[in-house]
Amino acid sequence: MLKFTEEHEWLKIDGGVATIGITEHAAGQLGDLVFVELPEVGATFSKGESCATVESVKAASDVYCPLDGEIVDVNQAIVDDPALVNSDPQGKAWFFKLKLADPSSADALLDEAAYKELVG
Repeated sequence: MLKFTEEHEWLKIDGGVATIGITEHAAGQLGDLVFVELPEVGATFSKGESCATVESVKAASDVYCPLDGEIVDVNQAIVDDPALVNSDPQGKAWFFKLKLADPSSADALLDEAAYKELVG
């Protein structure tokens, strides 16, 4: 199941774990990324908390935790090569995996059609 937030994150939910990254739209708006900082595995976040940072030649931006949960994995590849986020934002350039505190809370997020309307 693919879900989206109004803050331009995507979530691919499998069981009770969401793989999370930023959307193509967000990557395009940011421009060429030069730095990515990810959360620590084992850290817990509440929905809306800043949990990662991206920096481009234009600006620095926070990535917000879309739902309550615990970080169970991070993508070291985008720390080593932030340009991956620009080339494959909704594929290989995922940011982190979140074990959801309440998997049903994802139902309130946007589906792909609603997100496309938002950025239309």
